[in-house]
Amino acid sequence: MPTTTRQATAPNSAYPHLLSPLTIAGHVLRNRVLMPPMGTEMCTEDGLSTPREAAYYGARAVGGTAVVMTGINFVQSDLEPVHKGLARVDSDECIPGLRGIADAVHAGGGLASLQLTPGLGRNNQYYDELGMEPVSSSDNTYFFDPSRRCRALTTEEIRLIVQRVGEAARRGAEAGFDAIDLHGHTGYLVDQFMSAVWNRRTDEYGGSPGNRARFAVECLRAIKDNAPGCIASFRISVNHRFEGGRTWEETQALVQALEAGGLDMILCDDGSYEAMDYVFPPYYLGDAPMWEAAARVKEVVSIPVAACGSLTPEIGERLIAEGSADLVALGRPLIADPDIVVKLAQGRRADIRPCIRCNQLCTGNAFFGLPVACAVNPEAGFELERVIEPGSVAEPKRVVVVGAGPAGLEFARVAGLRGHRVEVYDKGDGIGGVLLPAATPEFKRELFRMIGWWEHQLEQIPTVSIHLGHEVTPEDEVLTGADVLVLAIGSHPLVPEAVAVAPGARPVDVLEFHRGAPLGKRVVVCGGGLSGADAALEIAQAGHEVVILEMAEAIAGDMLMLNRISLLRELEAHRVEIRTRALVKEITPDGVRLAGPDGAEELVEADTVITAFGLRPATGEGDALAAAVPDAEVIRVGDCVKPRKVGDAINDAYVAALAL
Repeated sequence: MPTTTRQATAPNSAYPHLLSPLTIAGHVLRNRVLMPPMGTEMCTEDGLSTPREAAYYGARAVGGTAVVMTGINFVQSDLEPVHKGLARVDSDECIPGLRGIADAVHAGGGLASLQLTPGLGRNNQYYDELGMEPVSSSDNTYFFDPSRRCRALTTEEIRLIVQRVGEAARRGAEAGFDAIDLHGHTGYLVDQFMSAVWNRRTDEYGGSPGNRARFAVECLRAIKDNAPGCIASFRISVNHRFEGGRTWEETQALVQALEAGGLDMILCDDGSYEAMDYVFPPYYLGDAPMWEAAARVKEVVSIPVAACGSLTPEIGERLIAEGSADLVALGRPLIADPDIVVKLAQGRRADIRPCIRCNQLCTGNAFFGLPVACAVNPEAGFELERVIEPGSVAEPKRVVVVGAGPAGLEFARVAGLRGHRVEVYDKGDGIGGVLLPAATPEFKRELFRMIGWWEHQLEQIPTVSIHLGHEVTPEDEVLTGADVLVLAIGSHPLVPEAVAVAPGARPVDVLEFHRGAPLGKRVVVCGGGLSGADAALEIAQAGHEVVILEMAEAIAGDMLMLNRISLLRELEAHRVEIRTRALVKEITPDGVRLAGPDGAEELVEADTVITAFGLRPATGEGDALAAAVPDAEVIRVGDCVKPRKVGDAINDAYVAALAL
């Protein structure tokens, strides 16, 4: 568990505002960076916090983060189900585990904040599992089944929940937390009370903005009464981002009521379950898609305001400097690199591992009830097990890595840090493998930064060398004397045998498109998986007419639901035609001949046809290279094992290199 405090302020750095201290409710924050609440799914089945969770949060404090906030902790199961494995703070039994988190954060020099949720209301998906009736602020539709209705909570039940919030706050204070955060955004229970779209009550908890804020204010007062001395914070969705949802005009009076009710700090974002991608913004939304949420709130309150959502240190510095925010919430970036603040303070911006905003293993894992992890940082969530000890190998081996894609680069980095002598060979003229051409869309520019990060890291490891423009063959002398051969040779484009290519037709593979192949005005993309759909969007953004042909019932079935929401919205905005249940029969010089849902064939005209049918592992080439080194240990990583997502390749390579 991290126990070292590192310097996290640097008044003369390039980030003077971001790294300056701030005092809130008597607590001194060493800088303006906080880790906002994000679920970890690391607790026990009974909802108790674990040493694994403490190590995860503690690492972010060691890395310089001023305030480390936990994910949601349920305060009650009287009226809502708490699914097994979800964090809870509804009994004193929870205190020891929570104390472990607070102690770990304090050992790293940070302030610890405990997020409490009074409930999820209409957005809780587990009612049926435990035989409970859905509840909400009013008689609302149940999000997971709009044909069902939620029962409006009674005033007695509301007061019971407020009591439970106070009891949970007391436990948080006893566990040593410095702050208590009230979970009030994204359309969960507190938000359902605050929003006119969900609150149609006629009692003291409905009607005017003050009445709609009453439940939240009573929860805040319960926190202040039961956890005196703790910072009381609140996270609010300023704009729900769906028709009929709350907008700034409605939110303004609510945040003022919260401040009057004793709030010390407010975190501002956008989104709701109806606009889920704003809750966990994928790369399609770009940088800081909701920075204005904080700026607007800042204009009408006097308490510190935190900006949230796909922020960078540079954007954070600017927001604070111009008075649009007081603090900057870095969520997924701190999963990708827990040491962001320390590296900024030390002038090591290039050493910060970038978040690629893929949502694959952080949010994606949480959706499936799995512990949080990270596509680009294999140590996230595994702080107790995955530790690189520089120069720790007793007998360094000569390691030949064939392929400088994500898997090859990550293997080389980890093996090199541990002291092995690593040589990386790639037939291309640059590192990155297929990640390099895949990074051509503006919305995927973080992939370029990831490649640059690997390049910078490997330059600093004296036992690693990179050899570009060198295609390793079975006869290559570089294989002679290798102790370990790492095959990271990737995959090849797949064209189904059932798809004919007529004479004169010149289909373009999706990677060739990314490498700059010229396109005509009208483009047909064969294959509507993530690769094909992203390519279609990029092409449409450049002004081409685009049609996607997909044989399945829907496109992008291989991607996370919330990412898909953004993708489909962007494809619609750029007028991309989507044809599903379309079986490609033949690629011709004039376009694509397909069979539709009814079996009838037709020709879809195209100036350019792009194929994105998928990939097949480079098994044969790998077998030939392996046969050339019978005395060497052979390790296969990345797409040459099985074509998957970049996070799988990176994590598998890390684990393999750590075990070498």
